[in-house]
Amino acid sequence: MTSLLAVVWHFWIAAALVVPAILAVLGIIAGYVYKVVMPRYPKR
Repeated sequence: MTSLLAVVWHFWIAAALVVPAILAVLGIIAGYVYKVVMPRYPKR
């Protein structure tokens, strides 16, 4: 029973770390596009 609890515990810790990591990467990409790429092509 202890080993099953450890597997489930590690699964939720991994899920809790992966979701913010993915959101952080997407935020960095969005910030780069907003600050670096968009000024290169100004609106007319």
